[in-house]
Amino acid sequence: MQQITVLIVDDHALIREGIRKTLGLEERIKVLAEAANGKEAISICRTRQPDIVLLDINLPDITGVEVCRTIKQELPATEVIALTIHDQDEYIIEMIKNGIAAYLLKDISPDQLIDTILQVAEGKSFISPSLTAKIFNQLNKLSTKPPENRPWGLTDREIEVLRLVANGDSNKVIAGKLFISEKTVKNHLTNIFQKLNVSDRTQAALLAIKEKLVDI
Repeated sequence: MQQITVLIVDDHALIREGIRKTLGLEERIKVLAEAANGKEAISICRTRQPDIVLLDINLPDITGVEVCRTIKQELPATEVIALTIHDQDEYIIEMIKNGIAAYLLKDISPDQLIDTILQVAEGKSFISPSLTAKIFNQLNKLSTKPPENRPWGLTDREIEVLRLVANGDSNKVIAGKLFISEKTVKNHLTNIFQKLNVSDRTQAALLAIKEKLVDI
């Protein structure tokens, strides 16, 4: 069994120890190293290339956003999970724009943390449910400028549906705006999820942001 290697990045030793003990309960996960600041985290990533980085946003030298940006630019195969106390819209959106795979608050349960790491290792994305509404509130402010191309093989209609999903619209609202039936909306969503290789609306919306299909 190949273990998932994890780098823990947090400036509080007690928190790092707690996370290490929690992850030690799962045999599929191996804590590769710990870092107390952003520069140390980047250095460790460059030399040891962990599968996943558990990253706090508030660090004593550079921000978690900068750390995430550097890691994803240099090591795109390394996934980043934000683990923080901050639930402000701007933090969430900035981290998403810079390539995080998941955004978690520090009040999550140990089981949820482990489960998220396992999901991310399989290529999935996750946002704490309590933060989803904040993301959709931001997405509601996005422009609806048409794309210059058709990413992921999506049709023009599927792109329209994806934008409305990113805006937080329900199937019924999407149907009304596009003058189609709810069944047709569901069919479009099935095709979109397959083409994007995602399993739900939130993951589809996050991917749309990352690939700049919608503007923030």
